[in-house]
Amino acid sequence: MATGPRRVVIIGYDQAELLDIACPSDVLDAANRLGATPGYEIRLASMGGRAIRCASGLTLAAQVKLEQVAGPVDTMIVVGGWTYLEQAGDQRFLDQVRRVARLSRRVASVCVGSTLLAAAGLLDGRRATTHWFYAEKMAEHYPAVTVDPAPLFIKDGSVYTSAGVTSGLDLTLSLVEEDHGAVLARAVARNLVTYLQRPGNQAQVSVYVAAPPPEHAVVRELMNLIEADLAADLRAGTLARRAGLSTRHLARLFEQQLGSTPGRYVRTARTRAAARLLESTRLPLTAVAARCGFSSTETLRQAFLDLFQTSPSVYRMVHRRRAAAS
Repeated sequence: MATGPRRVVIIGYDQAELLDIACPSDVLDAANRLGATPGYEIRLASMGGRAIRCASGLTLAAQVKLEQVAGPVDTMIVVGGWTYLEQAGDQRFLDQVRRVARLSRRVASVCVGSTLLAAAGLLDGRRATTHWFYAEKMAEHYPAVTVDPAPLFIKDGSVYTSAGVTSGLDLTLSLVEEDHGAVLARAVARNLVTYLQRPGNQAQVSVYVAAPPPEHAVVRELMNLIEADLAADLRAGTLARRAGLSTRHLARLFEQQLGSTPGRYVRTARTRAAARLLESTRLPLTAVAARCGFSSTETLRQAFLDLFQTSPSVYRMVHRRRAAAS
């Protein structure tokens, strides 16, 4: 058990996202004020100790030169920023990230900070997430990393990665819970007037803030058709016939417009619809599965595990608990 303060090093750089720094630092500061024992000693580091000009135009004073960070470090957090690709190509910077990681009990990133962990080789063979918009690019550049764009944050061993911007708050709350228990983590969440801890497996992109509809009229019509009756026959051949297209042409359109195969799109739509029913109704799983077009509760369960990394039963239980807490 730690006796002194838990040393946390947040690594920033030019054009870093201010919220990527503020979310973890303010969560840990709130934990300190609410009695975390041992508490957190938070330091902002940069190469050469240079001031960090954030993307918003505000400038933060670094407290320590990254090159001079010495161990032991409890938690190293690498943030995201608009110049993250430049940082990913800076070997001096990456050498220091690797060095501090070796001194750290655990390593974390916020948003595209995960790309910097990947560039440093710290995510090889691991599952990780990042901001959904940049996930495909990260997966292409770092094939040794299993990039999952769905969750808010992922823990793989002692390495933690989070999605875009404010998901760093959710990640840090989970670190506080891991260190000090759920009671303090919830107290911190209430103190910050934030959501009572969204679970890491919650999807980044809500169905209410999803990407805009595709430009292609046929794909839009098919999307509406799918959403209108999820229990219908929505196999690729059936959809192709409804659209007057070949199955191959339909597959090309879905890939171009949605980045998905027709089958995968239908499965995801059915799973998200099932999630809404689990949150808002007390329908048994058999009824939820049937209403959303799944042939059995087992196929529903497998789809849930693939999309949310949890089972329908656990998903419903977590949402009920959160609703009761609220």
